[in-house]
Amino acid sequence: MHQYRTHTCGALRQSDVDAEVRLSGWVHRKRDHGNLLFVDLRDHYGLTQIVVDTSHEVFPILEGLSNESTVCVTGKVLKRSDETINPNMETGEIEVVAEKVEVLSRSDQLPMPVNKDAGYPEDIRLKNRFLDLRREDMQKNIILRSEVISSVRRRMIDQGFREYQTPILTASSPEGARDFLVPSRLHPGKFYALPQAPQQFKQLLMMAGFDRYFQIAPCFRDEDARADRSPGEFYQLDFEMSFVTQEDVFDAIEPVLHDLFVEFADGREVSPMPFKRIPYKESMEKYGNDKPDLRNPLIITNVSDVFAGSDFKVFAGLVEKGMVVKAIPAPKVSDRPRSFFDKLNSWAQSEGQAGLGYINFKEEGPAGPIAKNLDEARLEKIKEITGVKDGDAVFFVAGKEKDAADFAGIVRTKLGNDLELIDENKFDFCWIVDFPMFEYDEKLGKVDFSHNPFSMPQGGMDALENQDPLTINAYQYDIVCNGIELSSGAIRNHLPEVMYKAFEIAGYGPEVVDERFGGMINALKLGAPPHGGSAPGIDRIVMLLAGTENIREVTAFPMNQMAQDLMMGAPAAVDDHQLEDVHIKIQMPVEALDN
Repeated sequence: MHQYRTHTCGALRQSDVDAEVRLSGWVHRKRDHGNLLFVDLRDHYGLTQIVVDTSHEVFPILEGLSNESTVCVTGKVLKRSDETINPNMETGEIEVVAEKVEVLSRSDQLPMPVNKDAGYPEDIRLKNRFLDLRREDMQKNIILRSEVISSVRRRMIDQGFREYQTPILTASSPEGARDFLVPSRLHPGKFYALPQAPQQFKQLLMMAGFDRYFQIAPCFRDEDARADRSPGEFYQLDFEMSFVTQEDVFDAIEPVLHDLFVEFADGREVSPMPFKRIPYKESMEKYGNDKPDLRNPLIITNVSDVFAGSDFKVFAGLVEKGMVVKAIPAPKVSDRPRSFFDKLNSWAQSEGQAGLGYINFKEEGPAGPIAKNLDEARLEKIKEITGVKDGDAVFFVAGKEKDAADFAGIVRTKLGNDLELIDENKFDFCWIVDFPMFEYDEKLGKVDFSHNPFSMPQGGMDALENQDPLTINAYQYDIVCNGIELSSGAIRNHLPEVMYKAFEIAGYGPEVVDERFGGMINALKLGAPPHGGSAPGIDRIVMLLAGTENIREVTAFPMNQMAQDLMMGAPAAVDDHQLEDVHIKIQMPVEALDN
């Protein structure tokens, strides 16, 4: 018999009755029933009920153990009586009568329970993450993550991709976030950077003749945490393809994502292929952002013309100054009490807005402060544009185009949630396409890149030379699911002359391109294929499939929101000898010294 186990704690069934077995695991829960002691023994695979009579010599051993101690139990498998069968356990038809018990490790007092979720604060959970990971929900999430990654790999290989690794120590590059820097011991005063993404390397692989690349790539960005973004590091399904158009990229990755979500949907609906294609401009107009949750049926509309020259002077004055008025419908709320509308107005004020105007289209006629200042024709026009009926309401946001769109999107999301309009049992995908190549940076007072500077502008060199830069779109695209951006991608700019011109428009001379992107631009000058790709985030995919709203719930060892590893004590100070090795002296900021 094996020293520790003949079976796992999730393996025994009625067919094993009368077998002599050995199990090892953690004491999950104990129940004293007078003459009998029941112990649920847990390992990675499940639970088995252990039973011992109080008269047996092993009773005091098991009785004296605290939860989460590890033990090895040898005994005989018995069938449970019909009334004691537990249908909620895979091993619920049997139990093991303990004949021998070896204590492998005793547990001290637990800082948090494992056999129940008591809603412990995140700092306690992260400090004791190894313990938190023993909980059933966390085990399921991390197993799901492993299975998702395995499935992704199989599906990418089936699509003709090969997995290649790219460097972790590299040069700093402008990906839009702060780099994590690594000082060089051999080259004093110089630093490596951890890659924010394998962007340049995967493009260089295409230029090197590798046709279809993918990698489950670790990425490192020194940025603040959000619910859907970990500080420090994250993983993405990074892929790139040669001799492809934008549609080729979509055709390659859509089946991977669609079939992956179907595999792990657990009964939830997945939007069919091909996924919707929504131009960036349309997305901003209809949904108020470039990552729309299509489960939300509410559509934002522009009603500026209705208010132009109207007696509602607040909006009329804004429209006269070139601003816009956005309308967000709210179905079947006309019978809600006045407090419903007042609370939304107070919420808008808490968001830094002046308020949230509305018209309540009651059966007996439109109501609300705005309605009193509009004639019947304008009120009917609002109903026509927004698609509302009697019994519905419309909320309004006014201001500069981008500001109004942004807040209208926030209002749309809040109404969708508050009115329970969002189908939680659905994964709704879309592509956002036709991103602007350039934007005007008001702080810098100049035109700059809107997103990825390495993207191919639509229209190529002709567009760069003859169009207003702010009207040029790029072959850039995002894949979005349920309001979560899974990745950005692009057809890359593979022509050096086009790249130089694009950077020139953004105010960067050829010497900047040569200095900062020397490897890339040199490769482009030596025969580069048209290529493109994307990089869906593994963490966000698993978060969606697990049905959690926080990415730390699907990451084995995450940092907290302050980018600290509470369990391992990182970041931490290092000794002077280590600093001398890499030729660094620490100069603490004044506020840190004061503390």
